Amino acid sequence: MERIFHYTISSANAGETVGSFLRDTGYSRHVIAHLKRTDHGICVGGVPVYTNRVLNPGDELCVSLREGASSEHIPPVPMELDIVYEDDDLLVLCKPADMPIHPSRGNYDNTLANGVAWYYASRGETFVYRCINRLDRDTTGLLIIAKHMLSAAVLSQSLLRREIHRTYLALVQGIPPAEGTIDRPIGRVPGSTIERQIDEEHGERAVTHFLTLAQFSGYALIQLRLETGRTHQIRVHMASLGHPLLGDFLYNPPCTLMRRQALHSYRLEFPHPITGEALRFAAPPPKDMAQLLGNYSLPDFSSMGMTLPRSSST
Repeated sequence: MERIFHYTISSANAGETVGSFLRDTGYSRHVIAHLKRTDHGICVGGVPVYTNRVLNPGDELCVSLREGASSEHIPPVPMELDIVYEDDDLLVLCKPADMPIHPSRGNYDNTLANGVAWYYASRGETFVYRCINRLDRDTTGLLIIAKHMLSAAVLSQSLLRREIHRTYLALVQGIPPAEGTIDRPIGRVPGSTIERQIDEEHGERAVTHFLTLAQFSGYALIQLRLETGRTHQIRVHMASLGHPLLGDFLYNPPCTLMRRQALHSYRLEFPHPITGEALRFAAPPPKDMAQLLGNYSLPDFSSMGMTLPRSSST
């Protein structure tokens, strides 16, 4: 993988060092260290320079970002990927249910990472897997994959600054209030590596906003927006409210209306890591959730200025 960036230095940036300019542009220390080890990684006017080089107005700064090896321990596995969007810097995918996002102990080849590795290997391209936002194995919907280390660094900072807005759809048991905010800390259940609980004393702050969209017989469709991204946040918060997700084997085990938790990441809004352009994507709910919605129609995504998913069989 090679990505080359060109910057013309303005008078506003004159007097800065190369290192300072790169940091202000979003290059992390890790990325800058990688560029220092790269032949002709940082050049001004075609000549390699150190990061303490002072920039002048009109200087042409060229950054060559190269990665020659793919992720280790992620074997490429052919599988169908639902690619919503792709450019030189990022990939947006719609993840199906029953698919972890990366390999783990006992599950090395049935993950999204394996499919993405195969997608690029089949094109003869190296690829390091960098997933920005995370979804549980059985949660469906939109995910961002960074295609190089600069994109990953900028997107990770966007996530920390809460500039990546994630909106979910969920089907919950019972009829919750019309809207509300749950602001309760979440921590691990003692003795469990998976299960989480409300933990007022030791948990980390978690904030979830919800809006009830439709009511059905014994369950409801809600829209959720996260301020924080704790493990199982939506699942734990809604269970604490007395309205656990349908099909959630951890927090609502008696429910049999679905075979997985009824949770779908259906909207993503974030600034492009390189251009800064505002990106907005939407993915309608999958078939198992749609069946329980009956004749209810979600808003027309095309009228909201969003990019709808396109299917890509790979």
